[in-house]
Amino acid sequence: MIFFSRIKSIYHLFKIAVRGDEQNFTEGSINRAIFLLSIPMILEMAMESVFAVVDIFFVSRLQNSDAVAVIGLTESMLALVYSVAWGVSMGATALVARRVGEKDPDGAAVAGVQAIVVGLVASVAVTLAGIFFYRDLLHLMGASESVIQVGSRFTFWMLTGNLSIMMLFLINGIFRGAGNAAVAMRALWLANLINMILDPILIFGWGPIPAFGVEGAAISTNIGRTLGVTFQLYYLFSDRGIVKFTKENFKIDWKIIRQVVNVSAGGTGQFLISSASWVFLARIISHFGSAAMAGYTIAIRVIVFTILPSWGMANASATLVGQNLGAGQPERAEKSVWKTGFYNMVFLGLIMVIFLFLSSPILRFFSQDEMVVGYGTQCLQIVAFGYLFYGYGMVITQSFNGAGDTKTPTLLNLFGFWCFQIPLAYLLAIQFKFGPNGVYAAIAIAESAIAVAGIYLFRRGTWKTVKV
Repeated sequence: MIFFSRIKSIYHLFKIAVRGDEQNFTEGSINRAIFLLSIPMILEMAMESVFAVVDIFFVSRLQNSDAVAVIGLTESMLALVYSVAWGVSMGATALVARRVGEKDPDGAAVAGVQAIVVGLVASVAVTLAGIFFYRDLLHLMGASESVIQVGSRFTFWMLTGNLSIMMLFLINGIFRGAGNAAVAMRALWLANLINMILDPILIFGWGPIPAFGVEGAAISTNIGRTLGVTFQLYYLFSDRGIVKFTKENFKIDWKIIRQVVNVSAGGTGQFLISSASWVFLARIISHFGSAAMAGYTIAIRVIVFTILPSWGMANASATLVGQNLGAGQPERAEKSVWKTGFYNMVFLGLIMVIFLFLSSPILRFFSQDEMVVGYGTQCLQIVAFGYLFYGYGMVITQSFNGAGDTKTPTLLNLFGFWCFQIPLAYLLAIQFKFGPNGVYAAIAIAESAIAVAGIYLFRRGTWKTVKV
């Protein structure tokens, strides 16, 4: 009887979380706050990870490793766009959460508008690069002529459509800061639904619609994300949430823009550093041919599929830290972080076990090429050894960001990725001739070391005094 009562209670909380009924998490049970924030954020990130898996699933049906490889190379370049989007979104989350904790919804709306202005400006350079240099960028990434011939238009569409990526991430950061993670979740649901419907139609053709091949995957992704952004803007201009946009908010406030840039700079920097390291890793992998690149691409998509839901819990921690610091409750903020980190570690520990024993069947779902499956299986199994560390590490990182202390994780990433991971990957893969396995091992070792260092620095507590 007690068991069924608890199940009913959890189901009731789940419905509250998905509806987004509660948005203030500065009082009451911490476990309840973590649950109500984490569920929609996990579902949101799961939907973002579906983008990664759906495209690669349909494109792999073209039975062309060059088509799969171009997705991996393009995503490595787009990681720089994701870095800026995530960075500005973290700035928006920190500022909006702090204002909400201070009971200042108008200030939260103004901060959100200025963050959107920063994101619009940042997307222009990437769009221009996509229009004029998309083939050159693929050459720079080590793509063969056959890869460029097959998939350069995929790169063109993904780079020129980067504004939809930027806005989707950034505006969801505003919703997360306001504690309204359910709306962010719904935006990703809509974007993914459109993408899943359009992907097979545009890739393989249907009736009068021609088959665009791998280019069709990029077109459908951009359409889906653009409609997701349209939904976000509709909600922000409605009268439903804590943060409401009005025409009075739409004026440039240079003081707040500087605040957004200052807080976002560290977040953008840390993701640019980590994303640039993925570009270098992809460049090293491309040294071993299209099959290795395709296996690595599929494996990384699967890893992203499992890691992004964990980022949902990490983002929940960032919101809890920001709102509770704004409400003058630093001890409650810290307690929230340790609890969220433990739950995240348990979740990724279960994923690690799955990867260690079921990697090959997972890879065969995407490809029947034995070489591709072999490379991808090795990647999943080796990288999985670091998952217990990742669980705590990503929560700690986002908690620093939620507090407005983006400098600490930036320095951690700088030393962990550029001074340690990249040289280690090159040495193991090229100099010591371990091949792609050397790259996979460097990923697990570096990510684990960064997590341990982050936990040590978080315990010092200097993040509690950051002003935003």
